[in-house]
Amino acid sequence: MLRAAADGTTLAVRAQPGAKKTAIVGVYGEGTTAQLKIAVQAPPLEGRANQALIAFLAETFDLPKGAVKLVSGELSRQKVFLLRRMTMARARAVLAMWMVD
Repeated sequence: MLRAAADGTTLAVRAQPGAKKTAIVGVYGEGTTAQLKIAVQAPPLEGRANQALIAFLAETFDLPKGAVKLVSGELSRQKVFLLRRMTMARARAVLAMWMVD
């Protein structure tokens, strides 16, 4: 789900648009194909769900919105985001806090 990149860390996400609220709801898949499952309140129309995901990830990882970039999956539920200037260690630590039951 997390991979090191030249200027940060990439995060694989499985989006669930049209939810009651935007929140991390678990992990989809396992191993190298695992994706962070995020329910998104915004509908998948005109890029609204993607923008909501960017805002949510920026807030979650304490980054400016400009530091979160959608790399792939613009029209898919399966997306990859680049978290600029985010180390793998810091990204893992943030996710560990969110994944606690």
